[in-house]
Amino acid sequence: MSVTSVSISEDIEAPLENLAKRLDRSKDYIINQAIREYIARQLMEEGRWEDTLKAFSSAQEGRLIEEAGVAEWLQSWGSDSELTPPAV
Repeated sequence: MSVTSVSISEDIEAPLENLAKRLDRSKDYIINQAIREYIARQLMEEGRWEDTLKAFSSAQEGRLIEEAGVAEWLQSWGSDSELTPPAV
């Protein structure tokens, strides 16, 4: 494991210390968990942005699905005769 020095502002230090005591965990553990979750969230947001750009490009190229087809598909969810997703 590598060591990285981080300056923590005063308004975070006390709550971090209190949380560490309540959870019976080290501050290092909590900081690592927070960073891990932040990175995972950022990667997920990047993926969503890439999906949005692809969808926008598809729409600009005229590859669209009619609303009626999507609505029919959504209404079939959870039924015994669930439809396959509409495709371009």
